[in-house]
Amino acid sequence: MLSKVLSGAVSGINGYIVNVEVDISRGLPCFEIVGLPGSAVKESRERVRTAVKNSGCEFPPNRITVNLAPADTKKEGPAFDLPIAVGVLSSLNRIDSEKFNDCLILGELSLDGGIRPVSGVLPIVYGALKEGIKKCVVPPDNADEAALVEGMDVYTFENISQIIKGESPKRHVVDINEVFENGRLSMGPDFSDVRGQGFVKRAMEIAAAGYHNILLSGHPGSGKTMLARRLPSILPDLTFEESIEITKIYSVSGLLHNKKCLITTRPFRSPHHTVSPAALTGGGSVPKPGEISLSHYGVLFLDELPEFKRDALEVLRQPLEDGFVTISRVNSTATYPSDFMLVAAMNPCPCGYLGDRRCHCSAGDIAKYRKKISGPLMDRIDIYADTPDVSYGELSGASSEESSADIKKRVSAARDIQLERYKNDGVLFNSRLSAPLIDKYCVLDSEAKELLKAAFDSLGLSARSYHKILKVSRTIADLEGSDVITSAHLSEALQYRGSSADDIM
Repeated sequence: MLSKVLSGAVSGINGYIVNVEVDISRGLPCFEIVGLPGSAVKESRERVRTAVKNSGCEFPPNRITVNLAPADTKKEGPAFDLPIAVGVLSSLNRIDSEKFNDCLILGELSLDGGIRPVSGVLPIVYGALKEGIKKCVVPPDNADEAALVEGMDVYTFENISQIIKGESPKRHVVDINEVFENGRLSMGPDFSDVRGQGFVKRAMEIAAAGYHNILLSGHPGSGKTMLARRLPSILPDLTFEESIEITKIYSVSGLLHNKKCLITTRPFRSPHHTVSPAALTGGGSVPKPGEISLSHYGVLFLDELPEFKRDALEVLRQPLEDGFVTISRVNSTATYPSDFMLVAAMNPCPCGYLGDRRCHCSAGDIAKYRKKISGPLMDRIDIYADTPDVSYGELSGASSEESSADIKKRVSAARDIQLERYKNDGVLFNSRLSAPLIDKYCVLDSEAKELLKAAFDSLGLSARSYHKILKVSRTIADLEGSDVITSAHLSEALQYRGSSADDIM
């Protein structure tokens, strides 16, 4: 007898429907799964057989064929365990298959019949809803995640014994607005902890307001990492749409837990300098998101930038420009969003104490150290900021520092200006302006035009650097609430491509 059950899989961060077709017929006992199953899917045979047997139902000694359609896409993961079991039980007339008509089913089975959580539930459920499916059965630990999809009725079973006995599933409902708002209340490191460094704090405020890439350079212990880790605390709050897109990436990666069913704060990823190119961009025989995608709408922090492998750094160039990364493999191709803010930190020389009596690095050592970072990558950095050593007076003083909440108010106001200005252009931040939009919105007064012309000739700027200075100037003007970029705004933007950029490049 033939039965059909609806399930799903992911391609990139988008879900699609998989029809699980189960046929039980006479013949030599065997259990075959076809439709390009991966290793975990092939192992479903033993999990399903044992789980059904341990749930009090005899497993048939017949020829069982399972087809996962469409058959030309690779299927991975244990999420097909439960739909295969339901298909087998339906073919045996042990359950009422009418209950599962037009119902998406996902879940891994333990050997005792329990239903365990799986990855990728959120994008799969979204994909099912687009296909007109309004009901789904998911593992209890994935219920909060699935219930984030408005318009989908979410049901759960604890184990397949309940399905065999004909028990009604438990419906699961969450207050999406409550989950979203409560998650945004979480607090992280605050800028009030940082003493001194007024110039760098201002640079980071501008970077946050326009979503600009920034490089911090200074002696060891000057506070580069401390400052970088506090940057997410001043970034504008995520919108619900942004939160859902980030959550899809983490769901596909298996990094989403039931207690945290929705990512409500901007990600902060800090991979070690030994990270491989594949770990940054994503990879595997079946592609999975890498660090740059896990940083989507957040911060990718690369500490000790010159210590990263050259080939690892070079893979950042295309995602920094395009905002997405495409990974091609023999069996599949996946595209992941990677619209991240790059924050990098480095020492000025191998020992870190350039300009101090403690430094004994030769000119050749310094040149070799800095050449580890290519010019094209450095050209994609919008803001360069030196982090000077903090004095004893600043460290021991009792003066209070500005909090992240105060800085965030100015950043959020600047972002609101950008959202209103670009509402018909498909752009969220100044850093994402294209050349035509720069010409349209980065309007300079006459004095600023003369200053920019002089700077272009004296600094030998590239076309990309020219545009980046204009975009940073636009952000500074937005922080001041100015429609026109003045010479004061431009002068400040030029400071962030001053000595640091010249020394490093």
